[in-house]
Amino acid sequence: MSPDVDFTVPLPGPHPVRKGFLDLDRRLFEAVAARHFPGGDRVLPRLSRSANHGVLWFAAAAALTAARTPRSRRAAVRGLASLGVASLTINTLGKRSVRRPRPGLDPVPLVRQLKRQPITTSFPSGHAASAAAFATGVALESPAWGAAVAPVAAAVALSRVYTGVHFPSDVVAGAALGAGAAFAVRALVPTRAQLLPPARPVAEVPALSGGEGLVMVANLGSGTSERVRALCDALPLAEVIEAEPGDVQAELEKAAGRARVLGVCGGDGTVNSAARVALRYGLPLAVLPGGTLNHFAYDLGVEDVRALCRALEQGEGVRVDVGRFSSGRLDGIFLNTFSLGVYPELVRERERFSSRIGGWPAGMLAAVRVLRADRHPLRAEVGGRTRPLWMLFAGNGMYHRMGLAPGRRLDLADGRLDVRVVHGGSRPALRLLSAAFAGPLTRSPAHAAVQVGRLRLKGVAPGTLLAYDGEVTETEGDVTVEKLPEALTVYRPLP
Repeated sequence: MSPDVDFTVPLPGPHPVRKGFLDLDRRLFEAVAARHFPGGDRVLPRLSRSANHGVLWFAAAAALTAARTPRSRRAAVRGLASLGVASLTINTLGKRSVRRPRPGLDPVPLVRQLKRQPITTSFPSGHAASAAAFATGVALESPAWGAAVAPVAAAVALSRVYTGVHFPSDVVAGAALGAGAAFAVRALVPTRAQLLPPARPVAEVPALSGGEGLVMVANLGSGTSERVRALCDALPLAEVIEAEPGDVQAELEKAAGRARVLGVCGGDGTVNSAARVALRYGLPLAVLPGGTLNHFAYDLGVEDVRALCRALEQGEGVRVDVGRFSSGRLDGIFLNTFSLGVYPELVRERERFSSRIGGWPAGMLAAVRVLRADRHPLRAEVGGRTRPLWMLFAGNGMYHRMGLAPGRRLDLADGRLDVRVVHGGSRPALRLLSAAFAGPLTRSPAHAAVQVGRLRLKGVAPGTLLAYDGEVTETEGDVTVEKLPEALTVYRPLP
């Protein structure tokens, strides 16, 4: 027998208001029991059972994750987090605070009754709380996905009364508690919509009705076909060019000669190439994320075709900073990150194996190979002294919660380079891994950080690997990194 059932609790004395409420609650329960919804006797009991132990919502979260969009993945995580908070609250406080017995099953047709009747107390409904928590959490992150999940959540809540295991007030209280749990999670971890990058500095960009004047170059190597088709449907007057990876640069140059707005669909490396062309031709840039990570597009606030099309048709854009680096005759720009040391070696090793075993396994193998070497891949003059460094990172703008992989930027026009260094020392690989497991690098004594507008590194050996926006090249000696404030105009939907 469940410890939630306590038959030793004395019955409450007479209370007119409470008695009236309970009588109304019972009449509503009996009214639902007397109703026959089309298909309800077959569907609702099964739906109710599928929600036991949150199985239905874990399956829904898996389906959201399979949609392979950042917003759907975040919605799934937020929905499960909200469900966890709601379940914890129900089981520790709710069920033990009000010891209400389950309703009698006499008015409920036998075909609806669950084969295994719950024996815990009735108030509040845990199933309704979980359903409301998951649906509300999803909706707070993605209203569109929330609208898809809400009918299922409502049906689960209704099923608890329809199958006779809860009074209506149990369900209402549980749903309210579940929605409150989702808002509590949002208060602790704001949604992406609450943390949009600052809208300033706003740029004057042309509004392209139907996409007329836009020439979009899509990198076929990034698997962009689905997004390109969606863009063509939304902007029928836009010109879209699908190019193989080796032809992207040439197609960008051709497109810039006739475009009013230059567009690009691909990963961060492809966007970097398009940004160089846009800067040289003085064109605004429209970025449609089409790669694996898409740091620049997501930090900009463009996550899908709908967001970009809205910005293009309404003429909404901003100016953002650009990072620039030079080393001898080598020069380039970066929109996200520039790094020396262990990270370029990780990228090089990953590229050796990714075509054979896939991206994530190749990344893990690369980390093992590089860290096992346990050596300093970089030496540079810092503060007048040549020092061994495990990693030097410069971000185009201030990154928040920096680990081995960069976090997120909230301002793409702050005029600063976010410079992070992991110093060398005995067993540098162990130090780096310790910093990673500690969470943000700021918790590690091997870490140092500074925000500057320009950085010069002397004593860098020619041939040292350098990474920028996921691309790898070799230095030609001393390296200079600087900031180009508000140099690039890009489309971005404004709040």
